Amino acid sequence: MSRKIKLKYFAIFFSLLNLLFYYYPFYKFIWNNIDVSTTNGILLIISITLAAIILNALFFYIILYLTRRIGKWLLTILFIVNAIAVYFINTYGVIIDRSMIGNIFNTRYEEASSFFSFQLIIYLFFLGLIPTFLLFKTKYIKPNFKTFLFNTFLGLVLLFILIFANASNWLWIDKNSKTLGALTMPWSYIVNTARYYSYKNHQNKKQIPLPDATIKNNQKSVVILVIGESARKKNFSLYGYKKNTNPRLSQIQNLHVFDATACATYTTAGVKCILEYKHTNKLYEILPNYLFRNGVDVEWRTTNWGEPTVKIKDYLERKDLKKICKGEKCKYDEILLSNLKNRILNSNKNKILIILHTSTSHGPAYYKKYPPEFEKFTPVCRTVEVSKCTRQELINAYDNTIVYTDYLLAKLIKELQTLEQYQSMVLFVSDHGESLGENNLYMHGIPKSLAPKEQLEIPFIVWTSIKSKKFKKNKSLTQHNVFHTVLDFLDIDSPIFNKKMSIFK
Repeated sequence: MSRKIKLKYFAIFFSLLNLLFYYYPFYKFIWNNIDVSTTNGILLIISITLAAIILNALFFYIILYLTRRIGKWLLTILFIVNAIAVYFINTYGVIIDRSMIGNIFNTRYEEASSFFSFQLIIYLFFLGLIPTFLLFKTKYIKPNFKTFLFNTFLGLVLLFILIFANASNWLWIDKNSKTLGALTMPWSYIVNTARYYSYKNHQNKKQIPLPDATIKNNQKSVVILVIGESARKKNFSLYGYKKNTNPRLSQIQNLHVFDATACATYTTAGVKCILEYKHTNKLYEILPNYLFRNGVDVEWRTTNWGEPTVKIKDYLERKDLKKICKGEKCKYDEILLSNLKNRILNSNKNKILIILHTSTSHGPAYYKKYPPEFEKFTPVCRTVEVSKCTRQELINAYDNTIVYTDYLLAKLIKELQTLEQYQSMVLFVSDHGESLGENNLYMHGIPKSLAPKEQLEIPFIVWTSIKSKKFKKNKSLTQHNVFHTVLDFLDIDSPIFNKKMSIFK
C-alpha cells in the first residue's frame, strides 16, 4: 500500500478499519437490545453502521487535511487509546462515560499498574500497533481547498439524511444513548473527556464554608470513621450472606447494621457524599475540614485517594504511616491502625475525629489486598483478568477481603473498648459496591442510572461504647447520614445539623 491514494479514500479505509477493530462491544449491545428479525431492526443496524463509517471518515478526513504533519500521530494516539478502551470494556464491562473518565484522571500509578496484564499487551499489539503500521505505510494525496470543502459538506449531508431516515428509531436511540455513546470509538472518551473538564470547571474552585458550629460539652468523645473501598453489602454475613465473612464482628456486642445505598459507583463521588452534609452539585465544606475549623482534633489516614481537598493539620498517607509501622502488616490496610490508641490518648482536645480511608476490597487484584492468613475461602482468582477466572474463584478472593475488613474493624473496636474515659464510636461505610461477574460486569463505575444493585448497596455498620445509646429504626440510609450522625455523637451544635439525618434517637 505504498502507492498514494486520495485523502477521501484514505479516510474511508481507516474508518472501516476503526469499525472492524473497535466496534464489537457496540454491536454486541445493539444485537442484544433490538429485534434483529424485523425489517426495522435490520435497517437500524445498517443505518448506524453507515453513520459510524461516515462520521469517523469525516473526522479523520478533517484531521488529516488540517494537521498533515501530525495528523497520523493523532490517529495513532486514537488507535492506541481505542485498543485500551476496548480491552477494559471487554474484560471488565466498563462504560466509558463522564464519570469513568473522572475515575481515569483520578487514578494513581499504584492502582493503574494493577490492571496490567498479558492480555492488555495482546490488545495493544493487534488493535493498536497493526492499524498504526498500516497508517504510516499508506500515503495519501491532499486535495485542494475547494475539494476539501465539497467532500466535507457532502459527508455532513449524508449524515443528516441518515439521521432523519431513522426518525422511527429516535426513541430507542435516545433511550440507549448513554450506553451507545460510551461504546463508540473514539467518541466515547473524546466527548466525555470534554464533558468531564466542563463539569470540573463549573464546580466550585473552593469549598463553600458552612456556618460556625459549637461544641456543647467537655465529654471526651472519639469517632473513627472508616471509609470502605468497593465493599458491597451482599457479601457481609452480618447482612445474611451464607459464607461467614464476619466471624469477629458477629461476636461484638452493641454492633448495629443498617441498609444503605451509595450515591455513586465511583470513589470520588462516593467519598464526597460521605463527607458532605447534603446532596448538592456544589462543593461545600466537608466534614473533616468543618470540624477541624471548629475546634475538633481531626486526623485523616489513607491508603487510598479520591477525596475532596482535606484542609487539616494531620493528613497521613501510606508513606507517612510507614514511619510508625513495623512488620508485614504494614503492607496492608492494617497500617492505618498504627499507634492509633496512643494518638487518641495524646490528644489535647476532648472531641476527636479520625478518618481511615481504606483500599481493602479494590479490584481487580483482590488476592493482593489481604495477608495470606486471611485466605479463608479457596481457590482464589490470582489474575487481574478476572473474566478468565471462574465465578467462585473471583468471589472467594473478594470474600477474603471482607474477612480482612472484619478483622480490621474488630481490632479497632477492641482497642477503643480499653479507652474507658472516652465515649467511642466506629462507623464503617463504603464508597460504593462492586460487581463480581453478575451480567458480565466487573468492579464498579457504571453510571448510576444503569448500575446494578451490587454497585450501589453498601454496608453501614456502627459500634458505640455507650450501651444506652438508642438507635432509630431507620429504613434505608444514605451516605449523607454520616455527617449528621458524627455531629450528633460528638455533641456538636450547628445551624446545618439535621436531627432527622442522625441515626441516633
